[in-house]
Amino acid sequence: MRKSEMIPVKQPDNDSATYLVGGGIASLAAAVFLIRDGDVQGHTITIIEESSRIGGALDAGGNAKDGYVMRGGRMIESKYLCTYDLFSSIPTLDGARTVTQEIFEWNQTMKTSSKSRLFRDGHRVDAPKFGLSEDHILGIERLALEPESFLGRSTISDQFSPTFFETDFWLMWCTTFAFQPWHSAVEFKRYLMRFAHMVSGFNTLTGIMRTVYNQYDSMVRPLQKWLLERGVNFTYCTRVSDIALGQGDDGFWVREITADEGGSPKTIKVGEQDRVIVTLGSMTESSSLGSMDAPASQLERMDGSSWLLWEKLAKGRSVFGNPANFAAHIQQSKWVSFTTTMHDPTFFQLVRDLTGNVPGEGGLITFPESSWLASIVLPHQPHFIGQPKDVDVLWGYGLFVDVPGNFVKKPMSACTGREIMMEIMGHLRLDDHATRILETCTCIPCMMPFITSQFLPRSEGDRPQVVPEGSNNLALIGQYCELPDDVVFTVEYSIRSAHTAVNSLLGLKKSPPPVYKGKYNPRVLLEAFLTLHEVEV
Repeated sequence: MRKSEMIPVKQPDNDSATYLVGGGIASLAAAVFLIRDGDVQGHTITIIEESSRIGGALDAGGNAKDGYVMRGGRMIESKYLCTYDLFSSIPTLDGARTVTQEIFEWNQTMKTSSKSRLFRDGHRVDAPKFGLSEDHILGIERLALEPESFLGRSTISDQFSPTFFETDFWLMWCTTFAFQPWHSAVEFKRYLMRFAHMVSGFNTLTGIMRTVYNQYDSMVRPLQKWLLERGVNFTYCTRVSDIALGQGDDGFWVREITADEGGSPKTIKVGEQDRVIVTLGSMTESSSLGSMDAPASQLERMDGSSWLLWEKLAKGRSVFGNPANFAAHIQQSKWVSFTTTMHDPTFFQLVRDLTGNVPGEGGLITFPESSWLASIVLPHQPHFIGQPKDVDVLWGYGLFVDVPGNFVKKPMSACTGREIMMEIMGHLRLDDHATRILETCTCIPCMMPFITSQFLPRSEGDRPQVVPEGSNNLALIGQYCELPDDVVFTVEYSIRSAHTAVNSLLGLKKSPPPVYKGKYNPRVLLEAFLTLHEVEV
């Protein structure tokens, strides 16, 4: 039995309190599993959130006048078994169906099929070739077979020659998942294995699924509604600064939570039969927004409580992992995203004609010649609930944010929203329309210092188990705990960690749905092999 599946000695009863630290998708999912699978009463559950709203990285807000904002959106696909298990119990906001049903029905209608995954030299590239040599393919196959313990802290660039990073395979892979050459070879290996079933359609993004609206409106809001209807307590603007542990012969337990609620100190006494579930770290902590005429500021320190709380927990206790491994390398984990609100249809119409895809159908469009390695997504409209019919919204990001642009000779990190749009239009060759587009759009950049920190090279033990060894009432969830086989930077990982935590703390016999392992399917492996070798499948 894995440590994350250990059943505590002391079984809590259903009248015990449960405190969930952090209001992201992992905590929301944990609250649902507590109620749905554990028969825990909703009024005994409290979700403590530092900000003024829930959702964590799955956020979206703003308005048509001032500009909409979403820091990003996670990819989803049909094999996210924990995600669809969760949302099979959650009705849509209108109550017409479950969220899972809505997602699958929507993606039967709006199937992702990119005719312009890459846009090079002013022209779309339909179904780009991977461009891998035999040496590159052998490197991928060797990495797939290499035990994680042998890879250790090695990087992707340690495993491949420099020419690998010049291939269209790498360009499409790194921009789909946000990998960098200096990221962990172990995480890259996990992704190769986890998404082996998608390799054959990778150059057209076949198999990638979308929600009807942004993920906050389509996933987070229905979850919150379901939880509120069952009496779950939401405490906002409350920063948890410390968690005190007690020690006994049979392990340790949380005995007190120290917090600051709206400037007032607060102490929560925790009984041995109560439960505490903490979201570790945050990939969106210290994010900052710019504007059409100002760049997003770059914060070089940990400004929120997520990393600081993890540091306190881990100090002198190896079972809580090593937060510094993920939080102390901002130069290797940061990038800039941007959300653009359009009050004129010109841009969307031009991109539709240039790429051959209507909004929502094409997915990510990457500009390989971009020194920022910039990409954009034109989702189906409206992308926000309540978005006016004459308004369009797009999202984009760049991986190399400290390199001067090709058209705007400034680093992306120093660019205003106006300058970012000028750079994007330069790659699309839309100079003749630039004035009109800039006069009728609002582009809001967002700097995220820790956004790919979960991909940084790591050692065994840097990520703690969901239920640390010796814990009786404390579990750790989110992107920085350890779940064998699954991959970080996904909604699925957060929800799987929540499912694992609840099952363990409550002593439930059921397990989360297993990770889909296409790597053991001969047909999947054959299709991937033929695709990598550019043999038509």
